[in-house]
Amino acid sequence: MSVVKINVLTVPAEMREELERRFSNRAGMVESADGFEWFELLRPLEGTDRYLVYTRWRSEDDFQQWQQGQAFQRGHAQAAQGAQGQGAQGQGHGHGQGPAASGSELWSFEVVESAAPKS
Repeated sequence: MSVVKINVLTVPAEMREELERRFSNRAGMVESADGFEWFELLRPLEGTDRYLVYTRWRSEDDFQQWQQGQAFQRGHAQAAQGAQGQGAQGQGHGHGQGPAASGSELWSFEVVESAAPKS
């Protein structure tokens, strides 16, 4: 049964474009991971400053292995280093020089039911 991980990133208005640029530059970092099924970066339209980073995995073990792997570590190392120097909360998500997000939390779900368009 697939699992969904949603990383909820609080992004100040002045950093939204930067966050999106960093994610567009990360193309390919997760797509080749064993068990990876889907990725989407969801931009808020109104009423919130929180972006959702949606990933879907074949299993919890696949997600954990990716998170502990080198690609994940490389992708988050620079941002985490920048966060330490700036005193930001969270892990400094954003994949670049210092954090684009001011905080983050991870939500986890099991896929109970899903649907796709009929062909």
